[in-house]
Amino acid sequence: MADTLLPIADIARKLQLTDDAWEPVGRYGAKVRLDLLKDPAFPPRGKLILVTATSPTASGEGKTVTAIGLTQGLERIGKSALITSREPSLGPVFGMKGGAAGGGRSKIEPSQKINLHFHGDIHAITSAHNLLAALIDAHLFHGNDLNLNPERITWPRAMDMNDRALRRIIVNSAGKRDGANRATGFVITAASEIMAILALAKDYADLRRRLNAIIIGQTREGRPVRASELDATGAMMALLTDALLPNLVQTTEGTPAFVHCGPFGNIAHGTSSVVSQQLALRLADYVVNEAGFAADLGAEKYMDIVMRESGISPAVAVLVTTVQSLRNQGQGDLERGLPNLARHIQNLHRFGLPIVVAMNQFPSDTDTDLARLADFAAEQGAQSAMSQAFAQGGAGAEDLARKVVEVIEKNPTPRVRPIYALTDSLEDKVHAVATQIYGAEGVEFSPAATEKLRQYAEWGYSEAPVCVAKTQYSFSDDPKLLGAPNGWTLHITDASLSAGAGFVVMIAGNMMLMPGLPKVSRAAEIDVDEQGEIIGVE
Repeated sequence: MADTLLPIADIARKLQLTDDAWEPVGRYGAKVRLDLLKDPAFPPRGKLILVTATSPTASGEGKTVTAIGLTQGLERIGKSALITSREPSLGPVFGMKGGAAGGGRSKIEPSQKINLHFHGDIHAITSAHNLLAALIDAHLFHGNDLNLNPERITWPRAMDMNDRALRRIIVNSAGKRDGANRATGFVITAASEIMAILALAKDYADLRRRLNAIIIGQTREGRPVRASELDATGAMMALLTDALLPNLVQTTEGTPAFVHCGPFGNIAHGTSSVVSQQLALRLADYVVNEAGFAADLGAEKYMDIVMRESGISPAVAVLVTTVQSLRNQGQGDLERGLPNLARHIQNLHRFGLPIVVAMNQFPSDTDTDLARLADFAAEQGAQSAMSQAFAQGGAGAEDLARKVVEVIEKNPTPRVRPIYALTDSLEDKVHAVATQIYGAEGVEFSPAATEKLRQYAEWGYSEAPVCVAKTQYSFSDDPKLLGAPNGWTLHITDASLSAGAGFVVMIAGNMMLMPGLPKVSRAAEIDVDEQGEIIGVE
Protein backbone atom coordinates (compact mmCIF):
# COMPACT_ATOMS: atom_id res chain seq x y z
CA MET A 1 0.00 0.00 0.00
CA ALA A 2 2.90 2.39 0.70
CA ASP A 3 3.66 2.72 -3.02
CA THR A 4 0.18 4.15 -3.65
CA LEU A 5 0.13 6.64 -0.75
CA LEU A 6 0.66 10.32 -1.35
CA PRO A 7 3.47 12.12 0.48
CA ILE A 8 1.99 13.95 3.44
CA ALA A 9 3.00 17.28 1.86
CA ASP A 10 0.47 16.59 -0.92
CA ILE A 11 -2.27 15.99 1.66
CA ALA A 12 -1.34 19.24 3.44
CA ARG A 13 -1.50 21.12 0.13
CA LYS A 14 -4.92 19.63 -0.57
CA LEU A 15 -6.07 21.34 2.65
CA GLN A 16 -4.23 24.55 1.70
CA LEU A 17 -2.03 24.29 4.77
CA THR A 18 1.09 26.46 4.72
CA ASP A 19 4.40 24.83 5.61
CA ASP A 20 4.49 26.46 9.03
CA ALA A 21 1.08 24.99 9.96
CA TRP A 22 2.24 21.38 10.17
CA GLU A 23 5.23 19.21 11.09
CA PRO A 24 6.01 15.97 9.22
CA VAL A 25 6.19 12.71 11.18
CA GLY A 26 7.70 10.30 8.69
CA ARG A 27 6.72 10.33 5.02
CA TYR A 28 2.99 9.79 5.43
CA GLY A 29 2.05 11.55 8.66
CA ALA A 30 2.11 14.98 10.25
CA LYS A 31 1.17 16.94 13.34
CA VAL A 32 -0.97 20.03 12.71
CA ARG A 33 -0.32 23.06 14.90
CA LEU A 34 -3.15 24.66 16.85
CA ASP A 35 -2.28 28.21 15.69
CA LEU A 36 -4.66 27.58 12.81
CA LEU A 37 -7.60 27.80 15.23
CA LYS A 38 -6.87 31.52 15.67
CA ASP A 39 -6.05 32.27 12.03
CA PRO A 40 -8.76 34.51 10.48
CA ALA A 41 -7.90 33.05 7.09
CA PHE A 42 -9.45 29.75 8.28
CA PRO A 43 -12.88 30.51 9.78
CA PRO A 44 -15.21 27.59 10.62
CA ARG A 45 -17.12 26.65 7.49
CA GLY A 46 -17.84 22.93 7.58
CA LYS A 47 -20.82 20.79 8.50
CA LEU A 48 -20.24 17.95 10.95
CA ILE A 49 -21.62 14.53 10.02
CA LEU A 50 -21.92 12.30 13.09
CA VAL A 51 -21.51 8.61 12.17
CA THR A 52 -23.03 6.17 14.65
CA ALA A 53 -24.63 2.72 14.50
CA THR A 54 -27.16 0.21 15.73
CA SER A 55 -26.06 -2.23 18.46
CA PRO A 56 -23.03 -4.16 17.14
CA THR A 57 -21.89 -7.75 17.20
CA ALA A 58 -18.52 -8.63 18.74
CA SER A 59 -16.73 -8.14 15.41
CA GLY A 60 -18.28 -4.73 14.68
CA GLU A 61 -20.49 -3.75 11.76
CA GLY A 62 -18.18 -1.64 9.60
CA LYS A 63 -18.96 1.76 11.11
CA THR A 64 -15.38 2.95 10.61
CA VAL A 65 -15.29 1.54 7.07
CA THR A 66 -18.55 3.33 6.29
CA ALA A 67 -17.28 6.63 7.76
CA ILE A 68 -14.10 6.42 5.69
CA GLY A 69 -16.00 5.37 2.57
CA LEU A 70 -18.47 8.23 3.07
CA THR A 71 -15.60 10.73 3.27
CA GLN A 72 -14.13 9.32 0.07
CA GLY A 73 -17.57 9.33 -1.54
CA LEU A 74 -18.07 13.00 -0.66
CA GLU A 75 -14.79 13.84 -2.35
CA ARG A 76 -15.75 11.78 -5.40
CA ILE A 77 -18.94 13.82 -5.87
CA GLY A 78 -16.91 17.02 -5.77
CA LYS A 79 -17.14 18.00 -2.12
CA SER A 80 -14.35 19.11 0.17
CA ALA A 81 -14.31 16.44 2.89
CA LEU A 82 -12.20 15.31 5.83
CA ILE A 83 -12.68 12.54 8.40
CA THR A 84 -11.89 12.90 12.11
CA SER A 85 -11.29 9.43 13.55
CA ARG A 86 -10.14 7.99 16.86
CA GLU A 87 -6.73 6.43 17.44
CA PRO A 88 -6.93 2.64 17.82
CA SER A 89 -6.08 1.07 21.17
CA LEU A 90 -3.69 -1.88 21.29
CA GLY A 91 -6.24 -3.70 23.46
CA PRO A 92 -8.73 -4.42 20.65
CA VAL A 93 -5.93 -4.71 18.06
CA PHE A 94 -4.55 -7.75 19.91
CA GLY A 95 -7.91 -8.77 21.38
CA MET A 96 -11.11 -9.81 19.61
CA LYS A 97 -12.08 -6.86 17.44
CA GLY A 98 -8.77 -6.20 15.69
CA GLY A 99 -7.60 -2.93 14.18
CA ALA A 100 -9.68 0.22 13.89
CA ALA A 101 -8.38 1.95 10.77
CA GLY A 102 -11.07 0.60 8.44
CA GLY A 103 -10.68 -2.16 5.91
CA GLY A 104 -10.82 -3.19 2.27
CA ARG A 105 -10.77 -0.14 0.02
CA SER A 106 -11.82 2.20 2.81
CA LYS A 107 -8.91 2.45 5.22
CA ILE A 108 -6.95 5.23 6.85
CA GLU A 109 -3.30 4.85 5.95
CA PRO A 110 -0.64 3.91 6.91
CA SER A 111 -3.04 1.53 8.68
CA GLN A 112 -0.42 -0.72 10.32
CA LYS A 113 1.33 2.23 11.96
CA ILE A 114 -1.99 3.76 13.01
CA ASN A 115 -3.09 0.46 14.58
CA LEU A 116 0.20 0.03 16.46
CA HIS A 117 2.40 2.81 17.88
CA PHE A 118 1.41 5.56 15.41
CA HIS A 119 2.81 8.94 16.52
CA GLY A 120 3.17 7.99 20.17
CA ASP A 121 0.11 9.84 21.50
CA ILE A 122 -1.33 6.92 23.46
CA HIS A 123 2.10 6.16 24.91
CA ALA A 124 2.34 9.80 26.04
CA ILE A 125 -1.10 9.59 27.67
CA THR A 126 -0.15 6.36 29.44
CA SER A 127 3.09 7.92 30.67
CA ALA A 128 1.37 11.05 31.95
CA HIS A 129 -1.25 8.96 33.73
CA ASN A 130 1.34 6.74 35.40
CA LEU A 131 3.56 9.67 36.31
CA LEU A 132 0.71 11.03 38.40
CA ALA A 133 0.21 7.60 39.98
CA ALA A 134 3.92 7.40 40.82
CA LEU A 135 3.89 10.91 42.33
CA ILE A 136 1.00 9.89 44.59
CA ASP A 137 2.88 6.89 45.99
CA ALA A 138 6.08 8.92 46.29
CA HIS A 139 4.16 11.52 48.28
CA LEU A 140 2.89 8.82 50.64
CA PHE A 141 6.38 7.35 51.00
CA HIS A 142 7.98 10.69 51.83
CA GLY A 143 5.71 11.64 54.71
CA ASN A 144 2.25 12.32 53.25
CA ASP A 145 2.22 16.07 53.95
CA LEU A 146 -1.25 16.36 52.39
CA ASN A 147 -2.61 13.79 54.86
CA LEU A 148 -3.99 11.69 52.00
CA ASN A 149 -6.17 8.79 53.04
CA PRO A 150 -4.54 5.76 51.34
CA GLU A 151 -7.90 3.98 51.33
CA ARG A 152 -9.53 6.88 49.47
CA ILE A 153 -7.03 7.31 46.65
CA THR A 154 -9.00 6.94 43.43
CA TRP A 155 -6.29 7.47 40.78
CA PRO A 156 -5.39 4.06 39.26
CA ARG A 157 -2.61 3.11 36.88
CA ALA A 158 -3.07 2.63 33.14
CA MET A 159 -1.79 0.58 30.24
CA ASP A 160 -2.89 0.25 26.63
CA MET A 161 -3.64 -3.46 26.60
CA ASN A 162 -6.45 -5.80 27.61
CA ASP A 163 -5.12 -7.36 30.83
CA ARG A 164 -7.75 -8.54 33.31
CA ALA A 165 -5.07 -9.66 35.79
CA LEU A 166 -4.28 -6.00 36.51
CA ARG A 167 -7.82 -4.87 37.34
CA ARG A 168 -7.12 -5.16 41.06
CA ILE A 169 -3.59 -5.11 42.47
CA ILE A 170 -1.73 -4.31 45.69
CA VAL A 171 1.16 -1.83 45.57
CA ASN A 172 3.91 -1.90 48.15
CA SER A 173 5.73 1.36 48.81
CA ALA A 174 8.04 -0.32 51.33
CA GLY A 175 7.95 -0.64 55.08
CA LYS A 176 5.03 0.49 57.20
CA ARG A 177 4.72 3.97 55.73
CA ASP A 178 1.39 5.47 54.69
CA GLY A 179 0.06 3.66 51.65
CA ALA A 180 2.18 0.53 52.00
CA ASN A 181 0.30 -2.48 50.64
CA ARG A 182 -2.65 -0.42 49.47
CA ALA A 183 -5.20 -1.67 46.95
CA THR A 184 -5.38 -0.09 43.50
CA GLY A 185 -5.65 -1.30 39.91
CA PHE A 186 -5.22 -0.57 36.22
CA VAL A 187 -7.58 0.84 33.62
CA ILE A 188 -7.01 0.58 29.90
CA THR A 189 -5.56 3.84 28.55
CA ALA A 190 -8.71 4.51 26.51
CA ALA A 191 -10.55 4.76 29.86
CA SER A 192 -7.94 7.04 31.45
CA GLU A 193 -9.14 10.47 32.47
CA ILE A 194 -6.01 11.83 30.76
CA MET A 195 -7.35 10.41 27.47
CA ALA A 196 -10.69 12.14 28.04
CA ILE A 197 -8.95 15.38 29.01
CA LEU A 198 -6.76 15.41 25.91
CA ALA A 199 -9.77 14.66 23.71
CA LEU A 200 -11.80 17.53 25.21
CA ALA A 201 -9.08 20.16 25.71
CA LYS A 202 -9.42 23.20 23.43
CA ASP A 203 -5.80 24.42 23.68
CA TYR A 204 -2.76 24.26 25.95
CA ALA A 205 -4.29 26.59 28.54
CA ASP A 206 -7.41 24.44 28.73
CA LEU A 207 -5.28 21.29 28.94
CA ARG A 208 -3.40 22.76 31.90
CA ARG A 209 -6.64 23.78 33.62
CA ARG A 210 -8.07 20.30 33.22
CA LEU A 211 -4.92 18.53 34.42
CA ASN A 212 -4.82 20.79 37.48
CA ALA A 213 -8.43 19.86 38.26
CA ILE A 214 -7.92 16.06 38.36
CA ILE A 215 -9.04 14.69 41.72
CA ILE A 216 -6.75 11.86 42.80
CA GLY A 217 -8.40 11.06 46.14
CA GLN A 218 -9.20 12.71 49.42
CA THR A 219 -7.65 13.54 52.76
CA ARG A 220 -8.50 11.81 56.00
CA GLU A 221 -10.78 14.77 56.67
CA GLY A 222 -12.69 14.13 53.43
CA ARG A 223 -11.31 17.04 51.38
CA PRO A 224 -10.72 16.30 47.66
CA VAL A 225 -7.06 16.43 46.59
CA ARG A 226 -6.14 17.62 43.09
CA ALA A 227 -3.18 16.90 40.83
CA SER A 228 -2.09 20.53 41.17
CA GLU A 229 -1.36 19.95 44.86
CA LEU A 230 1.23 17.32 43.92
CA ASP A 231 2.94 19.74 41.48
CA ALA A 232 2.20 17.17 38.77
CA THR A 233 0.75 19.36 36.05
CA GLY A 234 3.91 20.80 34.50
CA ALA A 235 5.49 17.41 33.95
CA MET A 236 2.27 15.96 32.55
CA MET A 237 2.03 18.96 30.20
CA ALA A 238 5.55 18.24 28.98
CA LEU A 239 4.63 14.64 28.19
CA LEU A 240 1.45 15.69 26.39
CA THR A 241 2.70 18.71 24.43
CA ASP A 242 3.01 16.93 21.08
CA ALA A 243 0.13 14.57 21.84
CA LEU A 244 -2.34 17.50 21.87
CA LEU A 245 -1.58 18.20 18.19
CA PRO A 246 -3.91 16.32 15.79
CA ASN A 247 -2.38 13.75 13.44
CA LEU A 248 -2.87 14.32 9.70
CA VAL A 249 -2.85 11.22 7.48
CA GLN A 250 -4.91 10.03 4.49
CA THR A 251 -7.45 7.46 3.38
CA THR A 252 -6.90 4.72 0.82
CA GLU A 253 -7.93 7.18 -1.90
CA GLY A 254 -5.82 10.09 -0.66
CA THR A 255 -8.64 11.91 1.16
CA PRO A 256 -7.33 13.90 4.16
CA ALA A 257 -7.90 12.35 7.59
CA PHE A 258 -7.30 13.41 11.18
CA VAL A 259 -6.69 10.53 13.61
CA HIS A 260 -6.50 11.81 17.17
CA CYS A 261 -7.32 10.50 20.66
CA GLY A 262 -9.14 7.24 21.36
CA PRO A 263 -11.61 7.23 24.27
CA PHE A 264 -13.82 4.12 24.07
CA GLY A 265 -17.53 4.68 23.54
CA ASN A 266 -18.59 2.04 26.08
CA ILE A 267 -16.46 3.25 29.00
CA ALA A 268 -15.60 6.84 28.03
CA HIS A 269 -17.09 9.53 25.77
CA GLY A 270 -16.11 7.83 22.54
CA THR A 271 -15.05 10.38 19.93
CA SER A 272 -12.00 12.01 18.38
CA SER A 273 -10.49 15.16 19.85
CA VAL A 274 -12.28 18.48 19.93
CA VAL A 275 -9.23 20.21 18.42
CA SER A 276 -9.18 17.83 15.45
CA GLN A 277 -12.87 18.52 14.82
CA GLN A 278 -12.40 22.28 15.22
CA LEU A 279 -9.48 22.24 12.78
CA ALA A 280 -11.35 20.04 10.31
CA LEU A 281 -14.34 22.40 10.26
CA ARG A 282 -11.95 25.15 9.13
CA LEU A 283 -10.35 23.04 6.42
CA ALA A 284 -13.28 21.24 4.76
CA ASP A 285 -16.94 21.75 3.89
CA TYR A 286 -17.95 18.34 5.25
CA VAL A 287 -16.38 16.71 8.32
CA VAL A 288 -17.20 13.06 9.01
CA ASN A 289 -16.81 12.24 12.70
CA GLU A 290 -17.34 8.72 14.04
CA ALA A 291 -18.74 8.16 17.53
CA GLY A 292 -17.88 4.92 19.32
CA PHE A 293 -20.15 1.87 19.30
CA ALA A 294 -23.92 2.35 18.93
CA ALA A 295 -26.04 5.50 19.12
CA ASP A 296 -27.02 4.78 22.75
CA LEU A 297 -23.34 5.21 23.65
CA GLY A 298 -21.14 7.32 21.37
CA ALA A 299 -23.90 9.47 19.87
CA GLU A 300 -25.60 10.11 23.22
CA LYS A 301 -22.28 11.11 24.78
CA TYR A 302 -21.47 13.34 21.83
CA MET A 303 -24.74 15.20 22.21
CA ASP A 304 -24.75 15.38 26.02
CA ILE A 305 -21.02 15.86 26.68
CA VAL A 306 -18.93 16.74 23.62
CA MET A 307 -21.37 19.12 21.94
CA ARG A 308 -21.66 21.07 25.20
CA GLU A 309 -17.88 21.22 25.64
CA SER A 310 -17.00 22.04 22.04
CA GLY A 311 -19.97 24.03 20.81
CA ILE A 312 -20.03 21.85 17.68
CA SER A 313 -23.54 20.84 16.62
CA PRO A 314 -23.84 17.95 14.14
CA ALA A 315 -25.78 18.71 10.96
CA VAL A 316 -26.87 15.11 10.41
CA ALA A 317 -26.43 11.63 11.87
CA VAL A 318 -25.50 8.66 9.71
CA LEU A 319 -26.78 5.51 11.40
CA VAL A 320 -24.83 2.47 10.18
CA THR A 321 -26.63 -0.85 10.33
CA THR A 322 -26.27 -4.32 8.83
CA VAL A 323 -28.50 -7.30 8.23
CA GLN A 324 -26.26 -9.44 10.45
CA SER A 325 -26.31 -7.02 13.41
CA LEU A 326 -30.11 -6.83 13.37
CA ARG A 327 -30.40 -10.60 12.96
CA ASN A 328 -28.14 -10.89 16.00
CA GLN A 329 -30.39 -8.51 17.95
CA GLY A 330 -33.35 -10.67 16.90
CA GLN A 331 -31.56 -13.87 17.94
CA GLY A 332 -31.37 -14.99 14.32
CA ASP A 333 -34.59 -13.38 13.09
CA LEU A 334 -34.35 -10.10 11.15
CA GLU A 335 -37.92 -9.01 11.89
CA ARG A 336 -37.38 -9.49 15.64
CA GLY A 337 -34.20 -7.40 15.38
CA LEU A 338 -35.74 -4.44 13.57
CA PRO A 339 -37.01 -2.79 16.80
CA ASN A 340 -33.34 -2.21 17.68
CA LEU A 341 -33.01 -0.09 14.53
CA ALA A 342 -36.29 1.65 15.31
CA ARG A 343 -35.20 2.69 18.79
CA HIS A 344 -31.89 4.08 17.55
CA ILE A 345 -33.73 6.11 14.91
CA GLN A 346 -36.21 7.39 17.49
CA ASN A 347 -33.38 8.34 19.84
CA LEU A 348 -31.54 10.36 17.20
CA HIS A 349 -34.79 12.11 16.31
CA ARG A 350 -35.19 12.87 20.02
CA PHE A 351 -31.90 14.82 19.84
CA GLY A 352 -33.31 16.75 16.87
CA LEU A 353 -30.89 15.16 14.40
CA PRO A 354 -31.81 14.48 10.77
CA ILE A 355 -30.90 10.87 9.93
CA VAL A 356 -29.60 8.86 7.01
CA VAL A 357 -29.50 5.10 7.62
CA ALA A 358 -26.40 3.60 5.97
CA MET A 359 -26.94 -0.06 5.14
CA ASN A 360 -23.43 -1.53 5.14
CA GLN A 361 -23.68 -4.39 2.66
CA PHE A 362 -22.01 -7.75 3.25
CA PRO A 363 -21.56 -10.36 0.46
CA SER A 364 -24.01 -12.72 2.17
CA ASP A 365 -26.85 -10.15 2.27
CA THR A 366 -29.85 -10.84 0.07
CA ASP A 367 -31.67 -8.20 -1.95
CA THR A 368 -34.85 -9.07 -0.06
CA ASP A 369 -33.27 -8.36 3.34
CA LEU A 370 -31.68 -5.10 2.16
CA ALA A 371 -34.97 -3.93 0.69
CA ARG A 372 -36.67 -4.75 4.00
CA LEU A 373 -34.15 -2.58 5.87
CA ALA A 374 -34.74 0.34 3.51
CA ASP A 375 -38.52 0.03 3.79
CA PHE A 376 -38.37 -0.23 7.58
CA ALA A 377 -36.14 2.86 7.86
CA ALA A 378 -38.63 4.79 5.74
CA GLU A 379 -41.45 3.62 8.01
CA GLN A 380 -39.51 5.15 10.92
CA GLY A 381 -39.12 8.48 9.14
CA ALA A 382 -35.48 8.05 8.07
CA GLN A 383 -33.94 8.11 4.63
CA SER A 384 -31.46 5.38 3.75
CA ALA A 385 -28.72 4.48 1.30
CA MET A 386 -26.60 1.45 0.53
CA SER A 387 -22.88 1.43 1.33
CA GLN A 388 -20.38 -0.87 -0.36
CA ALA A 389 -17.38 1.04 0.92
CA PHE A 390 -15.38 -2.04 1.91
CA ALA A 391 -15.41 -3.56 -1.56
CA GLN A 392 -15.59 -0.42 -3.70
CA GLY A 393 -14.14 2.41 -1.61
CA GLY A 394 -15.56 5.86 -2.28
CA ALA A 395 -17.40 4.66 -5.37
CA GLY A 396 -19.42 2.32 -3.17
CA ALA A 397 -20.47 5.20 -0.93
CA GLU A 398 -21.38 7.82 -3.54
CA ASP A 399 -25.12 7.25 -3.15
CA LEU A 400 -24.75 7.60 0.61
CA ALA A 401 -22.72 10.79 0.15
CA ARG A 402 -25.34 12.32 -2.14
CA LYS A 403 -28.11 11.45 0.28
CA VAL A 404 -26.23 13.01 3.21
CA VAL A 405 -25.55 16.22 1.27
CA GLU A 406 -29.19 16.37 0.20
CA VAL A 407 -30.40 16.06 3.79
CA ILE A 408 -27.98 18.76 4.99
CA GLU A 409 -28.91 21.16 2.20
CA LYS A 410 -32.62 20.79 2.99
CA ASN A 411 -32.01 21.60 6.67
CA PRO A 412 -28.54 23.16 7.08
CA THR A 413 -28.95 24.23 10.73
CA PRO A 414 -31.14 21.73 12.59
CA ARG A 415 -32.05 22.59 16.17
CA VAL A 416 -30.28 19.81 18.00
CA ARG A 417 -30.41 19.46 21.77
CA PRO A 418 -29.13 17.32 24.65
CA ILE A 419 -31.39 14.97 26.57
CA TYR A 420 -31.03 16.59 29.99
CA ALA A 421 -30.23 19.96 31.56
CA LEU A 422 -26.96 20.39 33.45
CA THR A 423 -28.95 21.78 36.37
CA ASP A 424 -30.64 18.39 36.81
CA SER A 425 -29.24 16.27 39.64
CA LEU A 426 -26.71 13.58 38.75
CA GLU A 427 -29.31 10.93 39.51
CA ASP A 428 -31.91 12.64 37.29
CA LYS A 429 -29.43 12.86 34.42
CA VAL A 430 -28.82 9.12 34.53
CA HIS A 431 -32.57 8.55 34.78
CA ALA A 432 -33.13 10.66 31.65
CA VAL A 433 -30.55 8.72 29.63
CA ALA A 434 -31.81 5.36 30.94
CA THR A 435 -35.50 5.98 30.27
CA GLN A 436 -35.37 8.17 27.16
CA ILE A 437 -32.42 6.54 25.33
CA TYR A 438 -32.04 3.00 26.68
CA GLY A 439 -35.75 2.28 27.20
CA ALA A 440 -35.37 1.39 30.87
CA GLU A 441 -38.24 1.63 33.32
CA GLY A 442 -36.01 3.13 36.00
CA VAL A 443 -32.57 3.24 37.63
CA GLU A 444 -31.28 1.51 40.73
CA PHE A 445 -28.17 2.88 42.46
CA SER A 446 -25.97 0.73 44.66
CA PRO A 447 -25.21 2.10 48.15
CA ALA A 448 -21.60 2.75 47.08
CA ALA A 449 -22.72 4.71 44.00
CA THR A 450 -25.30 6.64 46.02
CA GLU A 451 -22.69 7.72 48.57
CA LYS A 452 -20.23 8.79 45.87
CA LEU A 453 -22.83 10.86 44.03
CA ARG A 454 -23.77 12.56 47.29
CA GLN A 455 -20.12 13.40 47.86
CA TYR A 456 -19.56 14.67 44.29
CA ALA A 457 -22.54 16.98 44.65
CA GLU A 458 -21.18 18.19 48.00
CA TRP A 459 -17.85 18.97 46.31
CA GLY A 460 -19.64 21.11 43.70
CA TYR A 461 -19.95 18.74 40.75
CA SER A 462 -23.70 18.30 40.66
CA GLU A 463 -23.95 20.16 37.34
CA ALA A 464 -21.48 17.92 35.52
CA PRO A 465 -22.78 15.77 32.65
CA VAL A 466 -22.81 11.99 33.12
CA CYS A 467 -20.89 9.40 31.11
CA VAL A 468 -22.46 5.95 31.42
CA ALA A 469 -20.09 2.98 31.14
CA LYS A 470 -22.12 0.01 29.99
CA THR A 471 -22.09 -2.90 27.56
CA GLN A 472 -22.23 -2.02 23.88
CA TYR A 473 -24.14 -5.16 22.92
CA SER A 474 -27.48 -4.19 24.42
CA PHE A 475 -29.52 -1.09 25.25
CA SER A 476 -29.53 -2.50 28.80
CA ASP A 477 -26.68 -3.30 31.19
CA ASP A 478 -27.05 -7.01 30.33
CA PRO A 479 -25.24 -7.94 27.07
CA LYS A 480 -27.62 -10.88 26.57
CA LEU A 481 -30.79 -8.74 26.65
CA LEU A 482 -31.11 -8.01 22.94
CA GLY A 483 -33.44 -6.12 20.64
CA ALA A 484 -35.20 -3.10 22.17
CA PRO A 485 -36.12 -4.30 25.67
CA ASN A 486 -38.62 -2.54 27.92
CA GLY A 487 -39.60 -2.92 31.57
CA TRP A 488 -36.07 -3.44 32.87
CA THR A 489 -33.99 -1.50 35.41
CA LEU A 490 -30.55 0.05 34.82
CA HIS A 491 -28.21 -0.85 37.69
CA ILE A 492 -25.57 1.76 38.54
CA THR A 493 -23.09 -0.25 40.56
CA ASP A 494 -20.37 2.37 40.98
CA ALA A 495 -19.37 5.90 40.01
CA SER A 496 -16.17 7.88 39.58
CA LEU A 497 -15.47 11.58 39.21
CA SER A 498 -13.49 12.79 36.20
CA ALA A 499 -13.19 16.39 37.38
CA GLY A 500 -10.57 17.33 34.78
CA ALA A 501 -12.61 15.89 31.93
CA GLY A 502 -15.67 17.53 33.44
CA PHE A 503 -18.02 14.57 33.82
CA VAL A 504 -19.09 11.86 36.24
CA VAL A 505 -18.67 8.26 35.07
CA MET A 506 -21.60 6.01 35.98
CA ILE A 507 -20.66 2.32 35.88
CA ALA A 508 -23.61 0.13 34.90
CA GLY A 509 -23.85 -3.58 35.65
CA ASN A 510 -20.51 -5.39 35.78
CA MET A 511 -18.78 -3.13 33.23
CA MET A 512 -14.99 -3.21 33.61
CA LEU A 513 -12.64 -0.31 32.83
CA MET A 514 -9.90 -2.85 32.03
CA PRO A 515 -11.05 -5.41 29.42
CA GLY A 516 -9.60 -8.90 29.13
CA LEU A 517 -8.28 -10.88 26.18
CA PRO A 518 -10.44 -13.65 24.68
CA LYS A 519 -9.39 -17.31 24.74
CA VAL A 520 -8.17 -17.00 21.15
CA SER A 521 -6.97 -13.46 20.52
CA ARG A 522 -5.91 -11.60 17.40
CA ALA A 523 -2.39 -11.68 18.79
CA ALA A 524 -2.11 -15.26 17.51
CA GLU A 525 -2.48 -13.98 13.92
CA ILE A 526 0.12 -11.21 14.11
CA ASP A 527 3.76 -11.71 13.12
CA VAL A 528 6.67 -10.25 11.17
CA ASP A 529 7.97 -11.84 7.94
CA GLU A 530 11.60 -12.33 6.92
CA GLN A 531 11.70 -8.89 5.31
CA GLY A 532 10.61 -7.24 8.55
CA GLU A 533 7.08 -6.54 7.32
CA ILE A 534 4.28 -6.79 9.90
CA ILE A 535 1.55 -9.23 8.93
CA GLY A 536 -1.88 -9.82 10.46
CA VAL A 537 -2.60 -6.19 11.38
CA GLU A 538 -5.22 -4.59 9.14
